[in-house]
Amino acid sequence: MEKKYVSFNEFYPFYLSEHSNKVCRRLHFIGTSFLILVLLYIFFSSRWIYLILLPIIGYGFAWIGHFFFEKNKPATFKYPFFSLAGDFVMLKDILIGKVKI
Repeated sequence: MEKKYVSFNEFYPFYLSEHSNKVCRRLHFIGTSFLILVLLYIFFSSRWIYLILLPIIGYGFAWIGHFFFEKNKPATFKYPFFSLAGDFVMLKDILIGKVKI
């Protein structure tokens, strides 16, 4: 029986285990960083139409990492909110050196 995660603190170690491939982690880092930059651009330029690009940017890089390098199914399908939070926490952890890329 598969474990059911009810808190992000429980979920995050699982999230990291699903990102053991360094190329997958790097693609997540690129995608999440690019997403933040595009979001800032949208906010400061008021070009709201570009909001439609955010899911493509955010999921595009991540899913390429999962399907072609990690060879697993993204946690987004079962835990969309925890997974989204995991993307940003892992980005932070990469930036502070806690997670290696």
